[in-house]
Amino acid sequence: MKNRKIRVGISTGDLNGIGMEIFLKVCRKKKLLDFFTPILFGSKKLCSYYKKILNIEVSNIREIKSFKEIVDYKINVLNIWKEDIKFDSIGINPDSGKYPILSLKKATKALKEDKIDVLVTAPVNKNWMNIKGFPFFGHTEYFQNVLEGESLMIMIHDTLKIALVTNHLPLKKVSSELTLEKIIKSVQILHKSLLIDFSIEKPKMAVLGCNPHSGENGLVGDEEKTKIKPAIDYLFQKQKLLVFGPYSPDGFFGNHSYRYFDAILAMYHDQGLIPFKTLTFNEGVNFTAGLSHIRTSPDHGVAYDIAKKGIANEKSFEEAIFSAIKIFKNRKEHMKISKEKDLS
Repeated sequence: MKNRKIRVGISTGDLNGIGMEIFLKVCRKKKLLDFFTPILFGSKKLCSYYKKILNIEVSNIREIKSFKEIVDYKINVLNIWKEDIKFDSIGINPDSGKYPILSLKKATKALKEDKIDVLVTAPVNKNWMNIKGFPFFGHTEYFQNVLEGESLMIMIHDTLKIALVTNHLPLKKVSSELTLEKIIKSVQILHKSLLIDFSIEKPKMAVLGCNPHSGENGLVGDEEKTKIKPAIDYLFQKQKLLVFGPYSPDGFFGNHSYRYFDAILAMYHDQGLIPFKTLTFNEGVNFTAGLSHIRTSPDHGVAYDIAKKGIANEKSFEEAIFSAIKIFKNRKEHMKISKEKDLS
């Protein structure tokens, strides 16, 4: 176990999206398999179909029936569908939603049982999955329900990390969901993740406001005065965390203030993801922090408009794999140091 490579589980995502294309494009880079062993939760026929239509040459794909058969330096594919699927006949419709659900659930089970070390999820169509009985809006909400811990969505890149207090919410519900307790908890999870997952010794964190110009001292909203600033003051004064703000998002990103912080906490989805994707698109990674196991994904969706055309960019997917591996190693190192401190 000590000598084997890190096992990276991979869910297929939507079969009509670009998930399989970017997976195969990463795996055809044979030198990358020196660093990890991929296990795809899908089927070898699915790989063969995409290899053919995209003319991608990948020769080391190996079908396995159990985790005992996993081999390093190979692309291990665990066949999880009993029926013989004709992949070329699967359309973009509710019926296609059941396959990414199966892949995700099997991969998550393996993650919880430590059959794989980390999990990288390919993009899904949330609507089709919901129609097929998947009761969660997205991956983050799903993993919060099935893994131990309290989740926090963090978009990560070498130069920028942005976490979200609220995830997939209609804008009209954001204010009511923002509470003093939730903001405090989000900063605490972010701080712990920066320490353990990213080995940052004294994380410096920025918190964004919620309203235009951070509320203008209550003129255009009072969330900053009643919720955000009190949370920052408590964390800075009582818990001695290096947390500052609230900052007005437009000026904060416009004048590049984000460069002076290890991470930023945004109040809602688009407030964080618009600047993140503008600055890092195709290189960023979605990481579900705060949980017992590691899950990452690329920073984009299914991209039906370019699917099956062979032009999808695999860089973000590759970054998701290596980010998961790095976080896994950082967590192991942190555990080792913690044990040594306890023994000394």
